[in-house]
Amino acid sequence: MARDLQSRGKLRPVDLARGHGLSTQAVRNYEEAGILPAADRTAHGYRTYTPLHARALDAFLALLPGHGHRTATSVMRAVNEGATGEAFRLIDESHAQLLDDRRTLEAVESALRDLGRPGSGVTATTAAATAAATVTSASAGRFVGPLARELGIRPATLRKWERAGLVRPSRDPLTGYRVYGEADVRDAKLAHQLRRGGYPLARIAPVIEQVRSAGGLEPLESTLRDWHDRLSARGRALLAGAAELEAYLRAREGRG
Repeated sequence: MARDLQSRGKLRPVDLARGHGLSTQAVRNYEEAGILPAADRTAHGYRTYTPLHARALDAFLALLPGHGHRTATSVMRAVNEGATGEAFRLIDESHAQLLDDRRTLEAVESALRDLGRPGSGVTATTAAATAAATVTSASAGRFVGPLARELGIRPATLRKWERAGLVRPSRDPLTGYRVYGEADVRDAKLAHQLRRGGYPLARIAPVIEQVRSAGGLEPLESTLRDWHDRLSARGRALLAGAAELEAYLRAREGRG
């Protein structure tokens, strides 16, 4: 039905909303946020939309799964303001983040693969050190602030993860401050990546515990497969979003 809107003339807010499975209030909110171009108004002050607005809404909804609400909103706002360079930069950042997540997954798999390799002679201690060296180059003895800044999260998030058992920092004997050693940094990095992949804390805790105990790769295979699937889904979502955004750009330029 959303495609049908693109061949029609003037559209009421309810037409645009129903065609995309939204409420009329959501459509108005998207316009106010700059996701949609400003609507024309009738003599009585009612909004009227066009097929171009339908294209814009198609693009935004397609961008959401791959980029998230904040970035998708910023991309559409930049396009509607004529700042396409900024829109492309934001899209590049999402692709770079996906590539970074893929590399992190590969690093985790490589470290865990060493654990389960017959005759490798890798102990739990050396495997944990391998994982720490591969996933992050952080040194031991980090306080909560610097580690939080490196991961791009709030210190409160690290403290929440500690309560959930995801990280186990020691305490500085003089100040009482939390101190994160190599293993703690590794665990925080793994937790951060899994959280970005959409995993709840309750599902992350067993993964972290398996890495700590060096119990082998088999218990993690399902999680790793799911992680691969999520990354692939994000990759396809980024492609789908790019296709709809290109269609919107062409429509804005009068070529679509």
